[in-house]
Amino acid sequence: MAVDSVSSTSNAASATGRTRLAENFDTFLNLLTTQLKNQDPLSPMDSTQFTQQLVQMTGVEQQLLTNDLLEKLVSNTGTGVSTAVSLIGKEVRSTSDAAALKDGKAEWGYTLDRDASDVKLEILDAKGRVVQTIAGKDNKAGEHTLTWDGKGAGGAEMADGTYTLKITAKDSEGTAVTSSTHIDGVVTGVEQQDGSTYLTVNGVQIPWEQLVSIRQPAATQETAKTDSTTGSTNNTDDKTSSPAAA
Repeated sequence: MAVDSVSSTSNAASATGRTRLAENFDTFLNLLTTQLKNQDPLSPMDSTQFTQQLVQMTGVEQQLLTNDLLEKLVSNTGTGVSTAVSLIGKEVRSTSDAAALKDGKAEWGYTLDRDASDVKLEILDAKGRVVQTIAGKDNKAGEHTLTWDGKGAGGAEMADGTYTLKITAKDSEGTAVTSSTHIDGVVTGVEQQDGSTYLTVNGVQIPWEQLVSIRQPAATQETAKTDSTTGSTNNTDDKTSSPAAA
């Protein structure tokens, strides 16, 4: 929370600084132009003063650029690559409607806030076109899983890639039922783009901020329990944690 507060304050200060710099620079240019137009030809103004002022303005601009870089460093303190790398090999859940189709399979998780009588599951390609529509079977409140075989509406196999899931749920009275989507999977990679950290989960890049939970894979837990019974000192505690606490 402290980092967020510092980052927000710094962002606001930088934005104000840029605005004032632009205003001051425009004013300076107007004054400079006016002075040059009205200077006495027999006693021209000292150009050294103008040069010094221009240097000062440039220095302020460079300082603002430096502040931008510092802001990125502050914002990435808790979500940098070094921290995210520790998640490789762990199972995570993230709020995302995207899933990768590979080897004829793509899987999503979704949650219905309450019972629904009609649930339409639409799968969209990268261009936003609906390639398959599936009617939900179990429409009770709670978590559900959709496994897609990669076939389009006409039965043709779709190309591997990233697809998104759109859910439309209604109750018996036709009122919309709130829903959300998520994906579960093992983190296989970490990447940083434009100051933001992304995790590769099931072939899809997920922003760090969308993580909901983190846990050890089931196989790792079983191995830890086995080692514990044979006298190993491995820690068998496995508690789901939030990204901020990882």
